[in-house]
Amino acid sequence: MEGRCAVETWAEFGFSGSSCTPRLKFGFGTDVFLCTGHDQVYVFSSQERKLTAVIECPGPVTDLVESHDKKFLYVACRSGVYCVGSQFLSSSAQSSPADASSSPAELKMSTEFLAVAEEGVLSLLLVGSVLLTLSQRDTSWILTQYRSSNFEMLRSFSRPLVSAVVHSDTGGTTGMRRRPLLICVHSSAVAAPPSPPSTSSLEATVSVGHLCLEPVLFKLLFGIDAALTKSPVILCGLPDGCLCFLPLRPPATRLKVLHSLEQPVVFVGASRVMEAGPGHAQCLVAVGEQGRVVLIKSDKGGSEGGGNRAVLIEGCVQGPVMCGCVDTKRLYYSTGSDLLVLDLSEVSSERDGNEGDVETSSMAAAALQSPTSLNVCRVVALAEPTCNTAGEVQLLGLSVRGQLQRIILPVGREDARLPKGGGRSVRDLLSAIGDVCERASVLKTAIKSQNQILRHLNQVLNISFLLMAGTNTKEHLPSQEKPIRCRATASWSRLLQRDSLNLTCVLDNSSPYVLERGWTLSIAVFPLSCPPGAGTDSSSTNFSFPFHNLLPGETFEVSLPLAAAGETSFPVTVSCSLVFSLTGLLGEEAENLPGPRSSCVSLPLSTLTVDWLHALQVCAPIGTHRKATSQSYNATDAIQACLRSRRISSGRGETEREQHSASVRVSSELLSDTLMLKGSDLDAQGRSKSAPQNVGLSLLEWLLSDAPGGVTAGRQGDQIALGGSVVRAHDPNGHAVKLTAKEVNVMEESTGKEEPLSTVEVQVESSSMAAVCGLHHALLRRIQTMLQTAPERAASTKRIQSLELRRALQRAERLLQQIRQSRISGAFGVGVSTGQMTQSLLAVYQELRENPLLII
Repeated sequence: MEGRCAVETWAEFGFSGSSCTPRLKFGFGTDVFLCTGHDQVYVFSSQERKLTAVIECPGPVTDLVESHDKKFLYVACRSGVYCVGSQFLSSSAQSSPADASSSPAELKMSTEFLAVAEEGVLSLLLVGSVLLTLSQRDTSWILTQYRSSNFEMLRSFSRPLVSAVVHSDTGGTTGMRRRPLLICVHSSAVAAPPSPPSTSSLEATVSVGHLCLEPVLFKLLFGIDAALTKSPVILCGLPDGCLCFLPLRPPATRLKVLHSLEQPVVFVGASRVMEAGPGHAQCLVAVGEQGRVVLIKSDKGGSEGGGNRAVLIEGCVQGPVMCGCVDTKRLYYSTGSDLLVLDLSEVSSERDGNEGDVETSSMAAAALQSPTSLNVCRVVALAEPTCNTAGEVQLLGLSVRGQLQRIILPVGREDARLPKGGGRSVRDLLSAIGDVCERASVLKTAIKSQNQILRHLNQVLNISFLLMAGTNTKEHLPSQEKPIRCRATASWSRLLQRDSLNLTCVLDNSSPYVLERGWTLSIAVFPLSCPPGAGTDSSSTNFSFPFHNLLPGETFEVSLPLAAAGETSFPVTVSCSLVFSLTGLLGEEAENLPGPRSSCVSLPLSTLTVDWLHALQVCAPIGTHRKATSQSYNATDAIQACLRSRRISSGRGETEREQHSASVRVSSELLSDTLMLKGSDLDAQGRSKSAPQNVGLSLLEWLLSDAPGGVTAGRQGDQIALGGSVVRAHDPNGHAVKLTAKEVNVMEESTGKEEPLSTVEVQVESSSMAAVCGLHHALLRRIQTMLQTAPERAASTKRIQSLELRRALQRAERLLQQIRQSRISGAFGVGVSTGQMTQSLLAVYQELRENPLLII
């Protein structure tokens, strides 16, 4: 057995880590008590190797202690201290069903078991008939003594907090709230309490959580009065780093500080560093969370021949320290990544061999830096070490994943330390391989997740570069040519006797990349101008449509309400963009990225415009309006027409409402170049064989059916089989609108000649001034788009309208002078009323609309 170190897993509880330090200790008979910081206390039988009972408490369990006679168990939780008898636990286990071998007995702790109603108890200690509790209240530590027979409070001591670490729940570097320690220290002159019957005692140096120090060291540390009265001393290891003590006899008035580790105290114990009688521990050991180790022992006066004195040896080991325990000469501690053992006799011998020398501290520190690894990782709690009949030291540990493990150490020798390096046996190597494989599996999963995130981010960057290419250069791609773009169709629908204009947006992925999970199609809709009663700020509406796995060549179609009849002004701008959220990919790390909106990537796609021509509701196919008027109008249209006629007759008698108009003239030659030559069938002269002969009819078809700016008008049947050049429709507010396209020959005066210039005049007529203005703006915008695609042609000097252009400029100057005069008169209130000024401006506007320039 010499040279072997093995790990045996007894049970797997499967619980996750908690915010409080777990607790593991031996209890009744062969039972082991385990509390993890949650609401349960687990009772595990080390003899039967199974979980026998689960105690459900009303809050997270912070500490537990059993009575000296093994008859009672005291449990501290948030609401107080509860007491349950061992007989009650055993009877509960026996009263379980016959198949209880597979499931433990469950006991729920109710108020009838409440012994001390003190909130916030963090640590418990039982000394004879006195029960001590340690709790934190506001900015103080409270140590309270109770009589265990009737739980009457005897005394209470208070000590202020020292470190600010405690105010943040003493999380430290371990991520858990560090529980304060309560230890009872006796002089070895007093008979040591019996050790647990389930194990052989390690010469009674540690028993039931009580420490026994040799009388000389006890007197040096705690005073002559405590030594003479053989008083138990309560030692408190606080999370603020203070190591305090309180003698029970004679009654003390306050807690005294023995030493400060300046870091949370993880473990306090006693060990033998020299051969001595049974139960005589010559060294007090304290370990801090960051790895500071303090050894306090007695020394016989040194070179000066004086009396005994207390010697303090201080150094550091590798941290952070999760838990620890000691046996006769060794300190066992876990850093989370490894379980280490340190021979305290070597540290003490360095000090004894160099009394008063300057090299003493450095040699002790070097001894502390050479622990031996046991190749057991992720241990967060240790019970007291025991020794079996074969002489093997056994440790009981709890891993961070809830595994209860028995760790068997090699048999020690006087002239040999634990095996290192090549001296490890096969069992040592298998144990180490198991730990390494477990860590490698976790790392492999993390690396796989990071690789997936990087691949996804690389895809996002490729798409971003593809869409942003040319934005800062002169080679800016229009939205129609982008590999990922949006197009839309505007159409009217009726629901519950209410008309509404809907927009169907189609996202077309023509890129070689897949738009994976995390992308969202964002659509912002806002009018370019507001109606008079809507206020000064234009209200925008945003829509978000998440999607995933849009493959190359596929489309994603969404529909959204654009406007209700009579509620929205046109034109309306629709801005489409792709948004990628980094939060769903990176989680909380995305919030730490620099920039105000760094958690999202927004890529603009297309900016679409829905104008008055898109919003028109055509009444009947062009050319058949008179024939089909009586059949196409439904009841609602007839009622609305009747109401409009009643309003007209009540305001102006039997005369119709005043009609407003605006017109645009376009050269027939320009229309032939841009519209009639789009077909593929061309004759020898370059003219389209299938194009209609009526140029005005072709212009109306293009205005009402084509998709300038990526938006089409999805009208009923989507057919405008034009038989004439007149379109009758209704605007979004219900007003009648008429579009007329006719060919007009314009006489041009040149150098002694008069040649007619063939043009097409598109006229808009309606009783609504808003409709006329909106449709006129839409006509000009679309003709402007037509001019951008028209083929370049050498300009003909005889077709330059020099005289008409001169007349137009003169007319514009006269109208500008009239507008200025009206504004000046209105500002000073001289001879012109508000109504007169409005009529004057309206007359100027109409004259501008009725005398258009010729677009050639």
